[in-house]
Amino acid sequence: MNKIIMGIILVTSSLLALEFHTYSEAKEMQKKSGKIIMIDVIRTNCHYCRDMQVNVFDNEDMSQWLQKRFIAVKINLDFDELPLGLSVYFTPTFFFVNSEEQIVKKIPGSWDIKDFQELTKDIK
Repeated sequence: MNKIIMGIILVTSSLLALEFHTYSEAKEMQKKSGKIIMIDVIRTNCHYCRDMQVNVFDNEDMSQWLQKRFIAVKINLDFDELPLGLSVYFTPTFFFVNSEEQIVKKIPGSWDIKDFQELTKDIK
C-alpha cells in the first residue's frame, strides 16, 4: 500500500515539474508560439544541475512561470551535442534563443528561484 501511495506522489509531483523538450521539438513549438527557447545545458553527475532541477524546475509555481515565457530544452553533454555551435565552460549554463536562432542571453551557473526569476524576467 505504501508503495502505491509513494508512486502516486512521485507521478503527481513529476506532472508539476517543468516540461523539457528536444531542440528540434522546441523549434517547431517556437514557430507556433513565438516564445524564446531556454536551453539548459547539464552533465549527468553535475551537483549544481541537480540542485537547479530539484529546487527550481520541480517547483510548481516556478515551473508554471517559466512555461508561460519559454520553451524549455535540456541538453546533457554526456550524451548530446549542443546546437548552434554553442559551447560552455561549466554546467549548468542556460542559453535563451529567439526565433532567428540568435542567443539573446546566456546565464552560467546554478541559482535559486528568486535569483533565476530575476535573471530571466526581462528576456523577450
